Amino acid sequence: MRINTHYKITLIFTIVTAGLLSVGYLYLNKNLRENTYQNIRDELKKKTTFAKFTLEESASRLSEPKHFDLIADQIGQMLHLRATIIAANGAVLGDSDLDRIALQKIENHANRPEIQEAIAAGFGESRRFSTTVNKDMLYMAMPFGDPATGGLIRLSIPLSEIEGVSTQVKGIVAASLFAIFILAIFINYFASSYISRPIREMSIIAKRISKGDFKKISTLSLNDEIGDLADAFNDMSEQLELRLHEMNLNRSRLEAVLFSMREGVLVVDPNGTVLLMNQVLRDFFHIDSEVAGRNSIELIRNIEIEEIINCALISTCGLDACEVSILTPEEKIVLVYATPVIKEGKSQGAILVFHDNTNIRRLEKIRQTFVANVSHELKTPITSIKGYAETLLEGGIEDKDHARAFIEIIFSDAERLANLVNDLLNLSKIESGKLDMDIKPTLLNPIVKRVVKSMEGQAERKAISIKADIPDRLPKILADETRVSQVLFNLIDNGIKYTPDKGHIVITAFEQKEDIVINVSDDGIGIQREDQPRIFERFYRVDKSHSRQLGGTGLGLSIVKHIVKAHNGEISIKSALGKGSTFTFTLPKSS
Repeated sequence: MRINTHYKITLIFTIVTAGLLSVGYLYLNKNLRENTYQNIRDELKKKTTFAKFTLEESASRLSEPKHFDLIADQIGQMLHLRATIIAANGAVLGDSDLDRIALQKIENHANRPEIQEAIAAGFGESRRFSTTVNKDMLYMAMPFGDPATGGLIRLSIPLSEIEGVSTQVKGIVAASLFAIFILAIFINYFASSYISRPIREMSIIAKRISKGDFKKISTLSLNDEIGDLADAFNDMSEQLELRLHEMNLNRSRLEAVLFSMREGVLVVDPNGTVLLMNQVLRDFFHIDSEVAGRNSIELIRNIEIEEIINCALISTCGLDACEVSILTPEEKIVLVYATPVIKEGKSQGAILVFHDNTNIRRLEKIRQTFVANVSHELKTPITSIKGYAETLLEGGIEDKDHARAFIEIIFSDAERLANLVNDLLNLSKIESGKLDMDIKPTLLNPIVKRVVKSMEGQAERKAISIKADIPDRLPKILADETRVSQVLFNLIDNGIKYTPDKGHIVITAFEQKEDIVINVSDDGIGIQREDQPRIFERFYRVDKSHSRQLGGTGLGLSIVKHIVKAHNGEISIKSALGKGSTFTFTLPKSS
């Protein structure tokens, strides 16, 4: 159970006060009892002396026994005590509490201690039980008159009266001490409140500081230990605020660096538990849950990366790099740099940097494929030109019947080489952004008509019809006429090449939001679904033998894609094997 300091101090002070008052009560009770008895004894002694003088003054009237009983009654009534007059031989002459009949029956008092002591010393006292009145009594006796004719006067008081007075005094003392105790509780309460107020204030400020509020400073100006504590508390608060500000600043800088990095970063402790993982790496491995405090293998789930982490944790050398293939779910190639964190010769963990090499490896593969394809495309016509040229040099030029055919073949292959080189140069310029384009508002219909007209001769040789259905009210496009013509030429040329005789090619266009959508459709041989994603790659052919027979370079669709991209457009294909293909591309409208 939680008890505030204020109440603790009040409780302690109250217990101490109660203890002190209890000790004081016991002490006072003992002393007051003795003092009360002593006061009553002294008072009784004075009254006994007074009674003695009264008897001595009345000695001339005491001629008969009944006179002694009467004066005993008078003294008892006047002093409110039991008065007994005793003869020198111990016979009781009068008693204020007894009538004459009882007086005659009372025994001799010569053997009473107070009587014997009074006869011997002139004053006698005793505390004992009275068989006459059946009470505990305090007795005092003094002789009076002439020893031969006089007697003794004895006064007594019940001890119960002494106890009554003592109890009354005790009650007054107890009530006084209780009142003092209640007053002390209030004083203790307010005193403890005053004492604990600085502590409460510092406690409130400490709670605010724990919540990050450093504005509230202690205003205590006490010239004591609490004042020193308040000053130290204020200094601590200022230093803590400064340190937290520096920590947050450094943390913000670190987070800014980590989150601005394109590489993934992973920090683990000596047990392989993840301490930090930046957002890039979380996105790379599709991790949405909390990572701190979890094991690395639980998050990444890759044995090779886990082995790299373990090697880094037990290693004392520097940076180590390793390329790893992972599935997330598609295959990616990651270059992992791992380095241990060493402090005082002991491993404190490891830092791993993940660099996504997927695009690099893909580009390397494309480059290798490109070089192989270019080499192959160049090798065939060069081999043909070289072979026919050698034949002519070896005497074939003298054969008039075959020389012309050989030269025509050489010319055709040279033209094919020239087309290949031109396509490569155009593709290189487009990809590098160095291709000059004259982009301006222009109508699409005239461009389509020019291209269709230029392709009519090629289409007529296969009895293929080309139909252009372009609305006259179609908005202008923002494009380079020459490059759009090149796109249409390549798409229609492909349609003619891969469409059987008497086939059909249709060009349509329509407006869609901010773009003009153009479709080039044919009813040719179509393209298999698995080949469609790669149809726009350089030198990619669905049917390589058939494509080379048709004289293509394998770069047409790749050039088409890059020209459309240069116009901020998109191109796609829909095709089914044996049912034809539809190429769709967009061009921006002119505002």
